Amino acid sequence: MGKTRGVSAVNVVFGWLRKQSNKVKIALAIIISLILVVLLKFTVHNDNHFFIASELIHATGILILIYKLTRQKTCSGLSLKSQEVTAIFLAVRLICSINFEGDIHTVLDFATLASTLWVIYMIRYKLKGSYIKTLDTCHNYYVLVPSAILALIIHPSTSYPYIHRILWAFCVYTESVSVLPQLRLMQNAQIIEPFTAHYVFALGIARFLACAHWLIQVCETRGHYLWLIGAGYFWFPAALIAEIVQTFILADFCYYYVKSVMEGQLVLKMPV
Repeated sequence: MGKTRGVSAVNVVFGWLRKQSNKVKIALAIIISLILVVLLKFTVHNDNHFFIASELIHATGILILIYKLTRQKTCSGLSLKSQEVTAIFLAVRLICSINFEGDIHTVLDFATLASTLWVIYMIRYKLKGSYIKTLDTCHNYYVLVPSAILALIIHPSTSYPYIHRILWAFCVYTESVSVLPQLRLMQNAQIIEPFTAHYVFALGIARFLACAHWLIQVCETRGHYLWLIGAGYFWFPAALIAEIVQTFILADFCYYYVKSVMEGQLVLKMPV
């Protein structure tokens, strides 16, 4: 009885949300996000934990894909182009991480890159018969070229070699839009099977945590974090905007994902 009432209440809430305008939905999403950021600020005292948690959740999403590919023997619903873009920014970030610091982030990036390359191999060769190329219509150069151009224009000003600064900016910008081919494929397919939905939802949570880290830093420094001496005049604002953009790109999907889970639906249907 209690469970039935809970589901009914959830349906009422989502029914009310569906009737609201896009402006109201966006305003509610911003308010809820800010509340969550404030809660995280007072519960997580080491800001580095945000990035570690983000990378771990991303790695968990990749593990979900590995389970799907090995158990179900199908890559239907997965975007090869999105995985290729992900592998590119992870490889670039790994190179930068090795040269910059060489810590736990380097280990996590290496593990995630190796897993992503394995997923690409499975899609391209072992399970290529189930790959729906006609739905994977977002070309990689739509994502990579603008990111490269922006990296040449806006990048950090540090003591590291110029090429490393360009590469770091490139991986930040590329990561912010790497999920676009996957979202495009899901829009074309309209129906997303569970494991693919779990993977994209994990990406959404990972990006929210990374974005929360930036927002908390901005609040704690009263905005001065954006204009640190030697960090580049436009670099930190550009990096923050990139994080926010990726978070909002995934926010719409996360809404429908949570709605489907709460309603007990195994297959997620995207709106037309």
